[in-house]
Amino acid sequence: MSENTPKINTNAPAPPGFEGEGFFATNLNNLIGMARSLSLWPLPFATSCCGIEFMATMGPNYDLARFGGERMSFSPRQADVLMVCGTISKKLGPILKEIYTQMAEPKWVVAVGACASSGGIFDSYSVLQGIDRVIPVDVYVPGCPPRPEQILEGFMQIQALAESESLRRRDLPQYKELLESYNIN
Repeated sequence: MSENTPKINTNAPAPPGFEGEGFFATNLNNLIGMARSLSLWPLPFATSCCGIEFMATMGPNYDLARFGGERMSFSPRQADVLMVCGTISKKLGPILKEIYTQMAEPKWVVAVGACASSGGIFDSYSVLQGIDRVIPVDVYVPGCPPRPEQILEGFMQIQALAESESLRRRDLPQYKELLESYNIN
């Protein structure tokens, strides 16, 4: 399990005027971050064996739903997290980029498995040597194929990113420069 999960102190004294049962004091950034992190809608983009391992995370043994990823979205316009599972050919790269650009902000990308992360064992002219050549990636999940526990860990890292991300980060010049480096407007 990752150590970057935020700890909530429930024994902290309430600010003056907000005391008693049922009160919770926080700021808007933290509240929206908590809501985002617990209601992520993944878009599975599975092309090979890593897709089967991702499907196992949805089953009762691993249950991705307990982490807030219950609703699989098969429309990029309704998805928050792009889960790229498997080998991506160079012909499929522009399609993956188009799917990424159709997603609304904020959006995150997980490269599941060795093939999505680095091309895996397929060092050939037709296989994209990592999806980070066409779209920015937030979390890499290693393995060939990775175990469902590893995929859950990657999803939990996306949750930590969603919870800690500032509401204004996507408007920063650094983020716009990153997208421009991928020719994404």
